Amino acid sequence: MALSAGDLVLCSGTLPRRTGFPQRLAAAARAGFRGISLWGRNIQGARNEGFSDGDLRNMLGDHGLEVAELDPAWWWLPGTADVHIPPEADALDIFRFGEDEMFEMAEAVGARSLNAVDVFGGNWGIEQAAEAFAGLCSRAAEHGLLVHVEWLAWSKIPDLASALQVVELAGARNGGLTVDAWHCARSGTTIEELAEVPGNRVLAVQLDDGPARPETDLVHATMHDRLLPGHGEFDLPGIVGALRRIGAQSPFGVEVFSDQLHALGADKAARQAARAMRRVTRTGGTRDR
Repeated sequence: MALSAGDLVLCSGTLPRRTGFPQRLAAAARAGFRGISLWGRNIQGARNEGFSDGDLRNMLGDHGLEVAELDPAWWWLPGTADVHIPPEADALDIFRFGEDEMFEMAEAVGARSLNAVDVFGGNWGIEQAAEAFAGLCSRAAEHGLLVHVEWLAWSKIPDLASALQVVELAGARNGGLTVDAWHCARSGTTIEELAEVPGNRVLAVQLDDGPARPETDLVHATMHDRLLPGHGEFDLPGIVGALRRIGAQSPFGVEVFSDQLHALGADKAARQAARAMRRVTRTGGTRDR
């Protein structure tokens, strides 16, 4: 029942943050998704509610869902092992979960992969990042996990070219890229560049939309103001078409951090996300006008 190309994944951030684990699965299944992505806080929240790991696996099976990926791996780059973020400063509950915790959670829910990002920057260069990524991939392989680098437009891995260089220099068989439409648009990644990527290096896809003109505050916009696929001005036809031409076998995720969407509640948000994704992936990315 492994996820494959054409399967749709409901990413964690598309639903309101406080959506409980059972409600999250039910909303995804009712909307017709085949997979979900999770953050560590989603799994820990379910455990805090009294669910065992066996309960989580059973619920996933009952809903016919697979866990596509856990998000995010933030600790892997040089210098991050020395970073300590106190709980009161970790509003999104990201930094409370390190490598050991995330690997354990991945095994508990049978996750397919781990999404790796640069959060803190530092004095390292691409070669040092590639060495660190190779190490992360090696450790993840012991847990049966793929690992994909997601470039963030404001980070030290800011675009497709740098992310692909990290992946290629690392040379890990289980390592690859996350292609997020929002960061493609905001980093100036072109369709021509995307079409040159080896298809087997694309391990995760996250579709979303937004205005053509970049927002003033990119970090705020990406966490609060994304649009459903087809509801903005991104070149989603080009992105979807390029991924298909290069033979990418990743499932398609929808990741729409949106205060407006979240206000609708989990079920309606999931249904709207599924409808938008089906339109985009079936037609190659036509826009909703």
